[in-house]
Parts: sequence; C-alpha cells; structure tokens
Amino acid sequence: MIFLEYLLIALMVFAALLAVIFEEELISIICLSIFSFALTALYLLYKAPDVALTEAVIGSGLNTAIFMAAISQVRSGRKNHVSREGD
Repeated sequence: MIFLEYLLIALMVFAALLAVIFEEELISIICLSIFSFALTALYLLYKAPDVALTEAVIGSGLNTAIFMAAISQVRSGRKNHVSREGD
C-alpha cells in the first residue's frame, strides 16, 4: 500500500516536471492529464471517493478539454495572422 502511494507521488512529480519541460503545448496538456489521473488514484487510495470523482471530472476531463480548445484557437489565430501579413 505504501509502495503504491510512493509510486503515484513519483508519477505525479514526473508528469509535472515533463509538463514544464516540454515546449510543445499538446504534450504538456497530456502530462497534466496524467498528473490529474494519478492524483485521482491517490485520492481513492486515501478513501476519499467524492474528491476523487471531482478531480477525475474536472481535473482530467474538463481542464484537458478547455486547454485543448484554447490551444487550437491560439494555433488557428497564428495561422490567420501569418497569412494576413503575407498579403
């Protein structure tokens, strides 16, 4: 049980470091989603299913969707901006 706890904490630290290190936004978003999944498992390990469910829905699902939508909007804005400068 303690081994699983340390494994999840190590996964969280590793995912957080990768999210900061990578320059590609999509990879950072995926790393943050992995962080949130590990945190959800840690909450379940601590017998807090209500907090784990909230973290799973908001942290893993909603935040990932919002970040992906924001990144796609930023990328499409960059493409439009570059094509306007070329005209």
